[in-house]
Amino acid sequence: MSMDAAQEIASLEFSEVVAKHRQQIFRFLLASTRDVDMAETLTQDCFLKAYRNWSGFRGESSALTWLMRIAINLQKDHWRNRRLQFWRTTRTNAVDVDEAGDWLPSNESSPEQQVLARERIKDVWRAVEKLSGRQKTVFLLRFVEEMDIGDIAETTSLSEGTVKAHLSRATAKVREQLGGRK
Repeated sequence: MSMDAAQEIASLEFSEVVAKHRQQIFRFLLASTRDVDMAETLTQDCFLKAYRNWSGFRGESSALTWLMRIAINLQKDHWRNRRLQFWRTTRTNAVDVDEAGDWLPSNESSPEQQVLARERIKDVWRAVEKLSGRQKTVFLLRFVEEMDIGDIAETTSLSEGTVKAHLSRATAKVREQLGGRK
């Protein structure tokens, strides 16, 4: 097989991976940053970095786990880089919590119940924002991405026990912020 043919096959495989996992990566980054533009930028950075390293991907983990690890590292770099933290001073591009509430499935039918559901969502987001970086990441991977403990451990390069500890602390803090409500 020629080098051009091998590169073409690798490109096709990578585009399938992008098509399959882009939404999950974006959703995680959106939940982490709560900024649509930043989540889109970090998602693009994630896939650019993955593409550049695609030939080195050995399949020791799933493609999603590998991509999520890249996304988490980009997210950490974003938070560390003070020059990019403009979102703290302006929320003009931030996701509106009421709008996010419309994205969630709801069986409530009355306007009053919908308002109460949106208020609960706001309360949860406020509580999540107060978590430490690792706790927030583990919490979002578990409850937004619905990953199991083993996948979270592999994605974050933490032991399962450490993931469970961070998840337990994060859940307790969120519950405490919500006044003990579930």
